[in-house]
Amino acid sequence: MDLETVGRYSFIVGVLLAIVTAFLGAEYSEAVAIILVILGIIIGFLNITEKEVYNFLIAAIALLLTGAAGLDKLPAVGQYIGPILTNISTLVAPAAVIVALKAVYALGKER
Repeated sequence: MDLETVGRYSFIVGVLLAIVTAFLGAEYSEAVAIILVILGIIIGFLNITEKEVYNFLIAAIALLLTGAAGLDKLPAVGQYIGPILTNISTLVAPAAVIVALKAVYALGKER
């Protein structure tokens, strides 16, 4: 299995884990958060190419802001949307940090 495939599966597993565990409740939250962070780091290193950096970082900002928007306050669906977005933010944040650091390094290296 090549690294690109590992990165792709890490993303799929991370998103599915974020969605499924949002319905299970808080008892798994610490372990799930650790797994999501690890998957996010893998995604940041393996999935995002140099051409995709800008678009990924914009999408990550949008996701992180949406996760903090308080959508959990919506009646009926909010109790599910809030935890799903929190979990997805936990997945995307470390990937965004890795991609941003790679971008800064690439910019500094060009001089």
